[in-house]
This record gives sequence, structure tokens and C-alpha cells, in this order.
Amino acid sequence: MPRHGTTDMRIDVHVHIFPPEIVQNRERFFSREPEFELLYASPKAKLVSAESVLEILERDEVDRAVVFGFPWKNAETAALHNDYVLNAATKHAHQLIPLCCMDPLGKQAVREAERCLQAGAKGLGELAIYDACNCETALQSLQELVDCCRSRDAVLLVHANEPVGHYYPGKAPQGLDFYYDLARMAAGMPLIFAHWGGGLCFYELLRKEAPEVLAQVYYDTAASPFLYKPSIYEEMVRILGKGKILFGSDYPLLPPRRYFQDIAAAKLTEEERRAILGENAARLFLKN
Repeated sequence: MPRHGTTDMRIDVHVHIFPPEIVQNRERFFSREPEFELLYASPKAKLVSAESVLEILERDEVDRAVVFGFPWKNAETAALHNDYVLNAATKHAHQLIPLCCMDPLGKQAVREAERCLQAGAKGLGELAIYDACNCETALQSLQELVDCCRSRDAVLLVHANEPVGHYYPGKAPQGLDFYYDLARMAAGMPLIFAHWGGGLCFYELLRKEAPEVLAQVYYDTAASPFLYKPSIYEEMVRILGKGKILFGSDYPLLPPRRYFQDIAAAKLTEEERRAILGENAARLFLKN
């Protein structure tokens, strides 16, 4: 039973957890993982275990969290991390919902995805391509992962970021056309774009084609306080409606309660707040 009542469940759809060996000795995992080093070389960049996340969920009154790892290029590290996520979610089944993650361009990506989905993962995510790539080739690789999710009625969560504004570590160079093509490829199955889809959400205002292509696309709020004005919530409800927005904190980047301040201050109805904070995610992740 959620602490807020059945109609007021809070679900954070975007939380990163790491095995203790990575939390305690991150430098050992920098070798041949330039993206991981770029994002986490600074000691200010937090890495947290599942136990730390459970403490934050309790403190900030969040009922459940969708947890996942990192898109490792090394297949063994990806498997190690995914096993940790799956085991943590098994141990804390009423609080943690597992996704599995790997380099979507890696040769072992599909095999690892199938292994993890068979083991109980609810989907794939947060899949990310942080460096420059051939977009056509990347989409071909992602097609296999889309098919994998579609065949198992699983959710796909993909990193996206705005193509304009300030630079920050992990800002991928792909344009919005890349994510739009991915949405077209995944049409008919649940696809979550992190970070408001890098602004792809604004294109749902278009009259032709886009609303149909983006019909099953959801957008999470991860890193929103760093990227957008607080009015983003009311603007997106106006554009998207209340049913396509998912609360995601990107913890440990930011704690959940940082978002609650902006959501509480936004010009939203209580029905809209409940949808964003948990009801929409419950329909995606608590179907069974």
C-alpha cells in the first residue's frame, strides 16, 4: 500500500544505482569507458547503492523507483551491473523496479537484453549514446533492442537531450531527428525519452504525423531544474496532456524533493500532479 494512498502513489522512473565495488573504487572502471570517466571522474559526481536509494525514497516519501545502471561498453561490466540491479529489485520488490542497461551499439547488447528481460527486468534503460556516431547504423542497432522490448511487452527508456544551450558532460550530439526516427521505429510500444525528450515534446504541437508517431512516447522530468524553467510542467501539460509526463529525478544527480518544490508551485490541478508523480508510471510499470 503506498504511503500516500492508492490514488496518490509516487514513482520515480529515473534512478541510477551502482554495485558497491564501483561505488567504492570507480577509477578501476575508467579504462576503455570514456563516457563513464567523463561523467564520474569528479568526486562531486555521486555514485550510490540500492541501500542509499531506499533511504532517499523513505526520506522524500517516494513509494517506488525504477532503477538501472550505466551503458557500459564492456559486456562483463554491464552484466555485473545488471545482475546487481536485478538482485536489488528482487530483494526490495515492493520498492525497486529494474531496467537493464548496456551499450546499445555493443555486439552483446541484444543477448544481454534478452538475458535480463528473461530474468525479470521490466525493460531496457537508460540506454544512451553519448558520443558521435553514424545515426543510421545506431538506429539499426536500436531496432533489435526495440524488437526485443516489443516481443516482451517491455518498456524502453532512452537518454535524450536538448540540442541547444550550455554544454555539460554527457550531452549527446544527436539531433532531435534521431530521437524522432527512433520513436517512429518504436511506434505502438511504450517508449520513454529522458529529460523531456531533449525538447522533442514541443513538436507534439504539430498537426500532421508527429502526434501519431509520438502517440506512445512518454517524457520524464530528469534533470529538469538544471535545464528548464519551473513553468515547464504547466506548459507540458498544456501541450501533452497529463498522461504522458513521468516524474524522474535522475538521482543521485538531484533528490526527488527538489522536483516536488517546482511541481507544487506549478499551476497544476491535483489530478495533474498525481498523474505526473505516479499514476502514469503505475500504468506502465505495475501492469501485472
